[in-house]
Amino acid sequence: MTSNRPYLLRAMYEWINDNGMTPYLLVDAAYPGVLVPPQAVKDGRVVLNIAARAVSQLSLGDAEVGFLARFGGVSQPVRVPIGAVQAIYAQESGQGMALPEDAAGTLATAPVQPPVGDTGEPPEKGPPAPGARRGPKLRVVK
Repeated sequence: MTSNRPYLLRAMYEWINDNGMTPYLLVDAAYPGVLVPPQAVKDGRVVLNIAARAVSQLSLGDAEVGFLARFGGVSQPVRVPIGAVQAIYAQESGQGMALPEDAAGTLATAPVQPPVGDTGEPPEKGPPAPGARRGPKLRVVK
């Protein structure tokens, strides 16, 4: 399966814009392929304002986020691989989302192996052990 990270990023970007707030990205600056001005990096991270009024040529692609932004009055290209984006949030409220770790590459390349001794058959159900917890139950309340 493909990664859900670019879809989550685009959805949160749209939601933040629709609510009239300013979208910010929290980026791991040490991630391979990140292209940001070194003076913008603090503690190995960089916070980027990606509002339409702050950047030009914004591209929220499946592999990377790219745009032109001004740093110290000088327009510079910014490239951020999707894997480097740690969170997207609204500057005004702090509401947003920390993006989950991406496991797409490992799912596609590593076959799932059953545990040793697993026959692939569902386990036999017997009476619950004394003192064992039972799962939650749903009931209709009228």
